[in-house]
Amino acid sequence: MKLVLDIGNTFGKLVVYRQEDEVFRAQFEHKDMYTTLIGLFFDFPGIKQAILCSVVVVDSKIRLFLKEKTILLEVNSEMKLPFENKYETPETLGADRIGLVAAASFKYPGKNCLVVDAGSCVTYDFISSDGIYRGGAISPGLQMRFKAMHDYTNKLPFVTLNEAFIALGTNTQNSILAGAVNGLVFEIEGWQSSFGSTHKDLTLILTGGDAQFLSKRLKNTIFAHSNFLVQGLCQLLDYNTL
Repeated sequence: MKLVLDIGNTFGKLVVYRQEDEVFRAQFEHKDMYTTLIGLFFDFPGIKQAILCSVVVVDSKIRLFLKEKTILLEVNSEMKLPFENKYETPETLGADRIGLVAAASFKYPGKNCLVVDAGSCVTYDFISSDGIYRGGAISPGLQMRFKAMHDYTNKLPFVTLNEAFIALGTNTQNSILAGAVNGLVFEIEGWQSSFGSTHKDLTLILTGGDAQFLSKRLKNTIFAHSNFLVQGLCQLLDYNTL
């Protein structure tokens, strides 16, 4: 059995696989990671391999526990990857972005792919059809936009995402929603248009916590994958161990 650990800025996710079949999934807060893992291995003692993808510093106690229980693979730029990495500072490329580009390489080989991960931050990563990672961009996510407008002004309220928001705000709350949501939608469509004009048959992959919300508002054809990173990490584990 295999364990995939995806530790993001806000929370962590774990998925247990038996070969290629998912048998268990859970989400947890960072502070609960150690106790969650203890319970997991009690329930699934057959886990022998694990892959860890984290954008936060992982407690050494957790890393030691995983190494005692499994053959542990940690995502970084020095591991065997299914693409050529042209990033100027590969050691600074986030583990999540490495995992996402790997996932695109596995799922859409020979395609020009733009991977958009809409989470705490929004990351854009481009891999060309010849299997070369060309680079990307990092932008504030929706919650960060809401928080920044509240924190850096005197009177603007903090608002939360609302499925029924009005595209053109008729009050301050709806104006903030319209600005943040439409601004990000136009940003994504702008990236898609820019790359699509220079790269034939561009495949846009949208993932992350806000992917489903945003996918309903994007005009162009996209592939929305809520589990894109986790599935790619499972394949990356196999790629490095088989």
